[in-house]
Amino acid sequence: MDDFLSFASFLEGAKKAAHRAMDEHGRSEYDNFALQGGVAIEKLAKAVLVSMNPVYLLEMRNGNPDMLLYLGGHLELGEEKVRTVGAKDAIKRLRTLDILPPDPQLDMLIELRNGTAHTSTGDRAKALLPALVESSWALLKKVGIGIGDFWERWSGAVIIAVDQQRSQVERDVEIRIRQAWHRFDDRFAGLPESARERALAEPSSAPYPFDISPFRAPTESHYYILATVGCPCCSGTPMLKVLPSRDIKLGPRLLMDALHCPLCLLSLESPAEVRAAGVQDPWQSGNPPQTMAVSGFQVHSADAESGD
Repeated sequence: MDDFLSFASFLEGAKKAAHRAMDEHGRSEYDNFALQGGVAIEKLAKAVLVSMNPVYLLEMRNGNPDMLLYLGGHLELGEEKVRTVGAKDAIKRLRTLDILPPDPQLDMLIELRNGTAHTSTGDRAKALLPALVESSWALLKKVGIGIGDFWERWSGAVIIAVDQQRSQVERDVEIRIRQAWHRFDDRFAGLPESARERALAEPSSAPYPFDISPFRAPTESHYYILATVGCPCCSGTPMLKVLPSRDIKLGPRLLMDALHCPLCLLSLESPAEVRAAGVQDPWQSGNPPQTMAVSGFQVHSADAESGD
């Protein structure tokens, strides 16, 4: 049998696809995440099947009868004639063998990958990360491969993805922080350390993706505050969007509403996400942040307004 149908070939293909899936998930490209995640599971499933018996790769539906002899090692076939079992049937065989449990979420991932199910927003695919992780663990366990050996730098993120001791928001934010870190690290790969240090030290001129929808304060004026804080991912200086609290029970206070870092591209889009990331209230520190107040749609420096 040819090398491209070997256990090592399927395993390497599965690993590459799984890592690409995490990259796409980190970029919020959830349709591409489903595509790569489905490929990863298909190749990993075939790696398990071929490790047990190469004949288990046989395509039963409209397959070439010569494939049975080929997979059994008694016939040579050109690569263009080789057809193996598809993802759904490979998974079905592994469930019959009690290697994979039934999982509607995994089925949905494969359907999205095959184009037989569709999502318009991507949120449906985004939520399928735990299915990818748990299914990969079951398959890796069967062939005696550790999580770290397969997932490598993504090992921490995938462990968090299925950590039921954390809330969904905490899991989502921690995964995004790790994805942003890898994105930041890749950006400076092969460059001298001074390039990274310079980028962290210099303020960014990149625009911040906050919607201009200022909060209506009791005075009927529209405003919010943008403040620089320390990035919970790369230690850069992202911009934090702060609003007056709408909760009258809390009394007068500011609410950390959203954060965006132009260096690692980490984005936190709600007060719950900002809290889950451990972002500290910048006004509680001994070094108050640089701020800009936004009144209507006219941005002006808070320092300038105070006359300093």
